[in-house]
Amino acid sequence: MSPLASYRRLFELAGTTYVVVAFLARLPLAMSQLGTLLLVSQATGSYGLGGLAAGALAVANAIGAPFAGSLADRLGQRHVVLVQSIAGAVSLVGLVALVHLGAPNAAVVGVAALAGLTMPQVGPLARVRWRPITSRTGAQQRRLVDIAFSYEGAADEASFAIGPALIGLGVVMISPGGALLLAAALLAVFGTWFALHRTAHTGRRDSAVAHAGRLVTPVLVILVLAQLLIGTLFGATQTGTTVLATDAGQPGIAGLVHATLGLGSALAGVATAFIPERIGLERRILTAVAALLLLSLPLLLVDGLPALVPAVAFLGCAVAPFMIGVFTVAERVVVPTRVATAMTVLASATGLGYALGSSVAGRLADQHGYTAAFAVTVSAMTLALVLVAASQRRLRAALATPGPVRELPREPVTV
Repeated sequence: MSPLASYRRLFELAGTTYVVVAFLARLPLAMSQLGTLLLVSQATGSYGLGGLAAGALAVANAIGAPFAGSLADRLGQRHVVLVQSIAGAVSLVGLVALVHLGAPNAAVVGVAALAGLTMPQVGPLARVRWRPITSRTGAQQRRLVDIAFSYEGAADEASFAIGPALIGLGVVMISPGGALLLAAALLAVFGTWFALHRTAHTGRRDSAVAHAGRLVTPVLVILVLAQLLIGTLFGATQTGTTVLATDAGQPGIAGLVHATLGLGSALAGVATAFIPERIGLERRILTAVAALLLLSLPLLLVDGLPALVPAVAFLGCAVAPFMIGVFTVAERVVVPTRVATAMTVLASATGLGYALGSSVAGRLADQHGYTAAFAVTVSAMTLALVLVAASQRRLRAALATPGPVRELPREPVTV
């Protein structure tokens, strides 16, 4: 089956409504980080505090996501995502209110953390749904699941293009607070819809069964570190972009410029389905991270928005191939009853990396300007290349080892 035919088959199995809802439900997370950064930094005049609040949101989300994933493995996604969507939307509204009321910095950072803690990781949870969705496709299932992960990688990156763009437009047309309220509304509507959609697991699993099998392995640790470093790229690049745009007198443009990273990444993510299967996942990850390092170097030379836009766009072309490889390796080596947990752990690592990148880059930018923030991006990709290159043999061996039995008894999904 060709990649195009596989994409068509996936969307037929899931249904158009599910694909649209699952995409829109992941936008609030992509919007909230930049929205918080802009809201707090413009209200207080401190990039450091803005980065701290955005970082607190990301760290809290990273801490809460694995617990939510573990609950989803045991209880199904429906109730877990429903509670998160409502609580996350309320928390974002509360954050905007506190900032406009001039609340103490500690309270602002605390509510930002609460918003992150309660916000669902829709992308990782959507990945988990593809196996039951494709459960009746027989021998085609392995290929369809791989294609689904390529799509999800592209969808995640598209969300991180559209999300910041929506924040940028909201800042320009309304205000930073209005932009963040839009994120809250999207989460309340589409997060709830995603939770209640028929593809969500509703049946409870026995706790011992849901936690059967080892989750933490050397390979998963490598993948978590890889995602931590790519998250650092996101945080540092977004902060550097915001500082440069603000210095240029156009802070609302930051979201639109950063969106080009997600756009390039989304296009590259769709294209990964056309990579020949004979090229191993570990080699794909190595190639992608080498490209990330090379493409991040021009950020050190930019001196204005016209030069920044193409630099960020080209950098994005290597992001999705890297992340798709990481998530696909995890899906193949983790026992099936722990997949939701593993996916959210990887997403958590990305969030922690974002927090690290935005916090460090924000402090450096306060002292030395946007170039110092972009230096954090380059440093993170240098470490990522060393990590992946040193782990090639271990990754190859893990992928060559017969995986755990995937076809466990489960209720078929009606879509």
